Amino acid sequence: MTNIAITRTTSPKQTPPDETLAFGKVFTDHIFLMNYDEGKGWHSPRIEPYGPFTLDPACCVLHYGQGIFDGLKAFRGHDGQIRIFRGADHAKRLNRSAHYLCIPEMDPAVVEESFRALVDVDQRWVPSLAGTSLYIRPTIIATETFLGVHPSHSYQYFVILCPVGAYYKEGMNPVRILASDQHVRAVKGGLGAAKTMANYAASLYGAEEAQKAGYTQVLWLDAIEHKYLDEVGTMNIMMRIGDEIVTPALNGAILAGITRDSTLTLLRDWGYRVSERPISIDEVTAAAKAGTLEMWGTGTAAVISPVGELGYKGEKYVINGGRTGELTQKLYDTIVGIQYGTSNDAHGWAKPVARG
Repeated sequence: MTNIAITRTTSPKQTPPDETLAFGKVFTDHIFLMNYDEGKGWHSPRIEPYGPFTLDPACCVLHYGQGIFDGLKAFRGHDGQIRIFRGADHAKRLNRSAHYLCIPEMDPAVVEESFRALVDVDQRWVPSLAGTSLYIRPTIIATETFLGVHPSHSYQYFVILCPVGAYYKEGMNPVRILASDQHVRAVKGGLGAAKTMANYAASLYGAEEAQKAGYTQVLWLDAIEHKYLDEVGTMNIMMRIGDEIVTPALNGAILAGITRDSTLTLLRDWGYRVSERPISIDEVTAAAKAGTLEMWGTGTAAVISPVGELGYKGEKYVINGGRTGELTQKLYDTIVGIQYGTSNDAHGWAKPVARG
């Protein structure tokens, strides 16, 4: 990468106590920025004090939603070492999202270096308490000033950091999810496989209804038959039915989760029978009734989130007695152990950044 210009803040903020951390509430001292202009490409990588942007009211992203983001984490281990979990894979996924939104792709090595450089500058913000981390949010927005539907000719790439605690208030306790047959999030051939703002906006109404009914999240079904599982609003879905591990195949309507991939890799390493295939809601409810179901979500924010209850068409299905399953716990402990440097990282997923 071209040398990154670094301008450090002259007014550093006080870091919050680790035990007070929520998710997405507090941001660090600095921001990474880089611009794209047609004919010039991506240029001017820099780190500056965190602060607001100035955008023209006719800015493309504000009218046509041409924007993408990703999310990953840095962890401070008991040894003081800071590690970023699967940064290279998140950089590649950012480019896949860019492709869907007609945004010029970036050199993945440059993207990965933007994570490392910013975390290094703001390393004092990486919390130490178990269950905490530094969330990394890379984003690209279209910045050309125009009214008219076509891809922008200029873009802003930026990365911000946020010290975080547990994503769900339940922590590692089982969550309740509601399978919706009334609303859809994405359809094959659309933007479901991209991490774009539009997908999350499309999930809000259904998620609000689920929360009013006492559920944590929505389990989205396919948009055509309202029959097959897609994903949960903030995570991919996975389950064990008998001796088979099942998760919906990447069909173009769901996001290729990095934690999903980590989980599948570990399960195959351990010798489990793993299937990526269509799975109907009827198959899931039948397994719940038979007592042969263990279910969990996978995602960067929550890592592994056990599911203790599933709602569907007015019925409630208690899963695994409402308790965290043995395999769910093992997956959580293993991935978190790799992230904090206490478990064997056979696949080289956690890359050191700097000594805290």
